[in-house]
Amino acid sequence: MKKIIVFILLIVSIYSETIILASFNTLHLGWEGKDTTEVSKTLSLFDIVALQEVMDKKGIIELSEKLNNISKEKWSYILSPYAVGNSQKYDEYYGFVYNTSKVKFVKSLGFYPDKNNDFIREAYGAMFKSKNIDFILVTVHLIYGDSQEQREKEAKKLIDVYNYFQNLDSKENDVIILGDFNLPAYNDAFKNLFSHKDKIFYAISPTNKTTLGKNGLANSYDNIFYSFKYTKEYTGNNGVYNYVENYMNKYKNPYETLRKSFSDHLPVFIELENSKDDD
Repeated sequence: MKKIIVFILLIVSIYSETIILASFNTLHLGWEGKDTTEVSKTLSLFDIVALQEVMDKKGIIELSEKLNNISKEKWSYILSPYAVGNSQKYDEYYGFVYNTSKVKFVKSLGFYPDKNNDFIREAYGAMFKSKNIDFILVTVHLIYGDSQEQREKEAKKLIDVYNYFQNLDSKENDVIILGDFNLPAYNDAFKNLFSHKDKIFYAISPTNKTTLGKNGLANSYDNIFYSFKYTKEYTGNNGVYNYVENYMNKYKNPYETLRKSFSDHLPVFIELENSKDDD
């Protein structure tokens, strides 16, 4: 029943004055073994998707091309100007793919200026527009590291990330932070962010698991944080798209197979109404 409700929401958005905003950790997009055809089939259900773990430009170009072929719509992409991380071991880009008939790219806002080295991967922001609404998307991939303490240390600093992007433009206050936080949203490390005067909270209930283990869903790490005060276009509809269910009869162990060819994460999404001016 839950899958049916999610499917109906996605289909209804095609014919209504709404868009579906999603976030997806691609697990090494651009590396060998990625089935971008299957990935694009899922991402084509959305209108704009923030991507984490994009390993090179080739990967996001290939994904964008597959989206164009499969959806019969015009898709485009945005890639962060450089990769972030530990340059001696591992770096990754942030990206966005979006349906140009529903969403327009306005401008890049660059990376959060991490002067104190609080983050292993600095958050990246960009502004988009859809009909009468515009919004700033800040995509994040917090550290996993060697301990939960390391993850919580970064999560506590997300309030600084929000404030930075919030203060960039006095006329645009609608800042949405989305990505892979490597912590469930009920963790106390998010209290700083959730106590903000802009009334920030999570859209995806942390009771929903968003990562793939070897034999089932494992953790609630992916989410979308929005402001009750400014994100008035959010309809309250949200979800986690469990693409694994589409492969239950195809693979003996779909979780183990898809962790390699698709991702070890599920997309999370919210619905935004774009018919009314949000400013």
